[in-house]
Amino acid sequence: MSTQFPLDAYLARLDWTSAARPVADAPTLDALVLAHTMAIPFENLDPLRRKPVAVDSETVAAKLIDARRGGFCFEHGRLFADALRALGYRVRELAARVMWMQPDDALTPQSHMLLDVDTPDGERLVDVGFGGLTVTAGLRWEDGLEQHTPHGAYRLLRRDDYWWLQSQIAGEWKNLYRVRRIDMHGCDYEASSYFLSTHPQSIFTGNLMLARAGVDRRWTLFNRDLSEYRADGSVTRRTLADGDALIATVQDLFGLPVADQPDLLTPLRALAAD
Repeated sequence: MSTQFPLDAYLARLDWTSAARPVADAPTLDALVLAHTMAIPFENLDPLRRKPVAVDSETVAAKLIDARRGGFCFEHGRLFADALRALGYRVRELAARVMWMQPDDALTPQSHMLLDVDTPDGERLVDVGFGGLTVTAGLRWEDGLEQHTPHGAYRLLRRDDYWWLQSQIAGEWKNLYRVRRIDMHGCDYEASSYFLSTHPQSIFTGNLMLARAGVDRRWTLFNRDLSEYRADGSVTRRTLADGDALIATVQDLFGLPVADQPDLLTPLRALAAD
């Protein structure tokens, strides 16, 4: 195990209650993925205030573990990769081209981080940072296989040298992203993270985007629009009334401390006033 990664603090952040340390097998991997996505929200509070998001291990651990914040894909991917390596898993870091709401022939940048993880039962696609459609279990790299997770069905399709990840939504398969299984490194994510967290054309700098999984449901918040997706397929949507309701939801439902951060309260109240 790594002596540098704060593994005990990370497991406490997940409310990991087992007396024994996790072992590096496939069932434990699935349990860790689910625990991570339930405990640590997807959030873009730093990009919302145009604060560059650093993706090095030390900064990410301090933010997501010590400060009990969340983050976007590069932060979730970095933290989870470091945790898995500390537990003895072999992990490769990948980059995907997001295809959500895009035609199949669109050329999009490699702006998303995910992982390729070895287990005794085979290699798994692992992605704990795709917002409201985050995959809450590891997926086998098998062409066309429908795979069920605690929060919905997914499948991977092999097309030439790309794997396409799809999610089943309202009975239809929708593209999420396409990825080649080519090793990436921490430095490969830095430019994308800087662009996505600071550029005025980035979706993350002009909108509030939060997501978190529960035991049998998941929640998403886009600006003032709050959605709850339940395991039975039902969906509840509502628009938050004002800035106070928005701030309370960010804190209480998504567990993010913002009331004492004036530079966050200003953009949040501005969103609520739109």
